[in-house]
Amino acid sequence: MNYQTNVRAETADHPSEQFDMQGTHTKPSRKIAYIVIALLLLGAIAAAYFYVTNGAGATPAADDREGQAAAISVIAPGKTTIEGQINATGTLAARRELPVGVAGEGGRVTLVPVEAGDWVRAGQVLAVIDRSVQNQQIASQSAQVSVAKADADLAQANLDRALKLVERGFISKADIDRLTATRDAANARVKVAEAQVGETRARNSRLNIVAPAAGLILERMVEPGQVVSAGSGALFRIARGGEMEMLAQLSEVDLATLSAGLAASITPTGSDKSFEGQIWQVSPVIDPQSRQGTARIALSYAPELRPGGFANATIASGTVVAPILPESALLSDDEGAFVYVVGKENKVERRRVKTGLVTAQGIAVVDGLEGSERVVYQAGGFLTEGELISPQLVDAAGKAIEG
Repeated sequence: MNYQTNVRAETADHPSEQFDMQGTHTKPSRKIAYIVIALLLLGAIAAAYFYVTNGAGATPAADDREGQAAAISVIAPGKTTIEGQINATGTLAARRELPVGVAGEGGRVTLVPVEAGDWVRAGQVLAVIDRSVQNQQIASQSAQVSVAKADADLAQANLDRALKLVERGFISKADIDRLTATRDAANARVKVAEAQVGETRARNSRLNIVAPAAGLILERMVEPGQVVSAGSGALFRIARGGEMEMLAQLSEVDLATLSAGLAASITPTGSDKSFEGQIWQVSPVIDPQSRQGTARIALSYAPELRPGGFANATIASGTVVAPILPESALLSDDEGAFVYVVGKENKVERRRVKTGLVTAQGIAVVDGLEGSERVVYQAGGFLTEGELISPQLVDAAGKAIEG
């Protein structure tokens, strides 16, 4: 009885520390429960994080491969209709160049009234040669013509008088024949003297160096006071009609695709201006050393077209339907050009190609691609055949294509 009273008294003094019927303390039990719940929550969070991070149902081998594959830009080029073009280099020249030299005996040059770059007409005097001696010869020969004409007139007068006397019997028929022969000989001497004068005058006229045809003087190689002759060579070079041309050097493969009449655009070196021309002759032979031939492209006159200058030509040669790739997609080695295409399981495959025309959009591939393939856009030099990549489709400008 006393015992129960004491217990109740103690409990009354400390109400917060009551025991249950089994003698268990209530406060420590709650703490343990809280700790267990917290540990269970932490375990659930960790399991969820591991599940989300590694992916539901993903195998470790597949995850490793996906993580190691590099993201590489690829392009599907398709096919494009391209205006065929052949690029060539060569020199400019006069289409018909006329070398002009001394046609006569020559002598000392007294006058050169033209300069290089002047336009001249056919027969225009380009240079005058001294003819003082020849002029005296003409004067002498002209006097001989007068003498011959006087003799001819006298012979004719004698014949006329004899014809009047023959009727009276004073002169025989034989005398008439002799006088007639004298008259005819005198007339012949007149013609000889006149021919000599004409010849001398013709020779003198050849002392003037004249233009054989209208055109542009390209070069003047004579000065007043210079002594020239038939062996002096060309004194002037003239482009007939001012017509120019480009002598385009082409490989025998390109030359085989060309024909007269094809249009061409010519750009002289050092100039941004282009000139339209037309092929008028394709070389019938190939140089055995260089394996090249010449296509002659006719051009109209322009001050920028200077004979002897260097120029580039773009020749239209029909149309071609082929894939076009940017230069960054094409690689090359000792065997030629190649590209990397995306094959099965996104592994790159090396493929040989043959390139063709170079355009503003890129380089045409005439063999090796259908156009539907996915071709590595760039960074192909860092790949190896069979390497796994993560292809990212882009357009020709390298911009990503959505979807």
